[in-house]
Amino acid sequence: MGSEVSTYGDVYSFGVLLLEMFTGKRPTDHMLSHGLNLHNYVKASLPKCVSEISKSLLQEGGTNVTKTHMHSLLSMRAAKTEECLTVILGIGIACSVESPTNRTDISDVASELQSIRRSLLG
Repeated sequence: MGSEVSTYGDVYSFGVLLLEMFTGKRPTDHMLSHGLNLHNYVKASLPKCVSEISKSLLQEGGTNVTKTHMHSLLSMRAAKTEECLTVILGIGIACSVESPTNRTDISDVASELQSIRRSLLG
């Protein structure tokens, strides 16, 4: 350990938190073994996992919606949701790179997340 405390560590933790929240996987997940970590797992499976995650999130968020309307909701929101999830997971990856100096600046992260929020709500 012995590392100095810095905002780089906070950025890393935030990135891992984003990856955990949106994939539903923990860094200690049994499937992440043999040198595979959450950062590398998401980075390697990003295009595929976004589609799976977005379907899951839309279905969970639509529990009060009838099945007829659910299909319509999924169709209308799927592209925008997948685009936003891709950016969010990309932020998680950029924040959790191994080298602290290569991690995204937290002010850039905040701006990007605000942009995503406006996109989804606007």
